[in-house]
Amino acid sequence: MFHKPMYGATIAPACEYCAWGRRASDPRMILCEKCGIVSPYYKCRKFRYDPLRRVPKRPPKLPAFSPEDFSLD
Repeated sequence: MFHKPMYGATIAPACEYCAWGRRASDPRMILCEKCGIVSPYYKCRKFRYDPLRRVPKRPPKLPAFSPEDFSLD
């Protein structure tokens, strides 16, 4: 009846990574097969998560270390 959220519940539904949505020529819009032209952050009842469409966030930059940080003096 109810489906468990894939990869946890931390990913909010959005047409940007829905299986029914495709990028439009305007990068600010999505062509949805079910709802027509919508915003990338729109969601509808037909939302189906496609993990291959999601672009993960970049990891934060690591701080720069010097050789003095690793010495035991």
